[in-house]
Amino acid sequence: MARDYYEVLGVSRDAGPEELQQAFRRLARANHPDVNKDPGAEERFKEINEAYQVLSDPELRKRYDRFGEDYRRVPEDWEERVGAGVGGVGAGPGRYSGGRRYGGARGYGADFGADLGGGFGGVDLDDLFGGLFGGRGRDRMGRVPGADQEAELPLTVEEAYRGGRRQVTLNGPDGPRTYTVTIPAGVSDGRRIRLAGEGGRGIGGGPPGDLYLVVRLLPHARYRVEGKDITVELPLAPWEAALGANVPVLTPAGETTVVVPPGSSTGRRLRLRGEGMPDQGGRPGDLYAEVKVMVPPRLSDQERELFTELAAVSTFDPRGTGFKDPRGSRS
Repeated sequence: MARDYYEVLGVSRDAGPEELQQAFRRLARANHPDVNKDPGAEERFKEINEAYQVLSDPELRKRYDRFGEDYRRVPEDWEERVGAGVGGVGAGPGRYSGGRRYGGARGYGADFGADLGGGFGGVDLDDLFGGLFGGRGRDRMGRVPGADQEAELPLTVEEAYRGGRRQVTLNGPDGPRTYTVTIPAGVSDGRRIRLAGEGGRGIGGGPPGDLYLVVRLLPHARYRVEGKDITVELPLAPWEAALGANVPVLTPAGETTVVVPPGSSTGRRLRLRGEGMPDQGGRPGDLYAEVKVMVPPRLSDQERELFTELAAVSTFDPRGTGFKDPRGSRS
């Protein structure tokens, strides 16, 4: 069973948005795989990110508080569709009163579903939830198609960029099961990858449902992904920004060179056309190198002398007239 999201973030169940954000930032920094080389850091980082994504969304948090780890499997209009005549919903996190546990799918090593069955306040769960969870209800022969199910597939930006085949292990009602998944290069956050016939088991000879793996891009210390475009920070020394330079930069595809024009200030975005996320059958996105001018924290005697000489001869005023009192200085 997955850990409680509040426990993962180390906050109380009444924690506000600011407290959640602070806890997430602190834990994410400490467990980011680029910073923490502990073998278990990556899994902890994924767990922290998942917990924050749910608890920071008011609607998802409300459903999680009511249904626990089954929150993904409950339709948004479940109250209307089940009706007041069906008792027992909300008997505790992750359970339906009178029925068997239905594990929500949440990615690597997660429970992704047991068959629904048993009594439920006098209502047949097979008929009731067959439609709610993606099934089509019984046919005349008494066969019930299996429900479609979902599991999250956390990917780093590099993994999403490259794509390829990988092994994904999920815990089902019969124990862990490993799937070989083909990930399209450039896959975007929220993309659903369908594994036909790998969902919930049918009843009475009904066909199984499908399993959908929902891609979730993990936060990255270096890259920001917006659609098909990637932004990477480009630190520059003052002389590189002033004089221009050819600067190497690391991208998900490997190292490339950015041509920095003279006079580039912090915040300037330099576009590398077609070097963003791949797009099968379409134009790839662009890579943007965002300039950040860095000042040496300590200067040698010679550097200090050179900067002093530059200050004496330069006419450049970064503040301009907009920062000066038009009435002149007053004593």
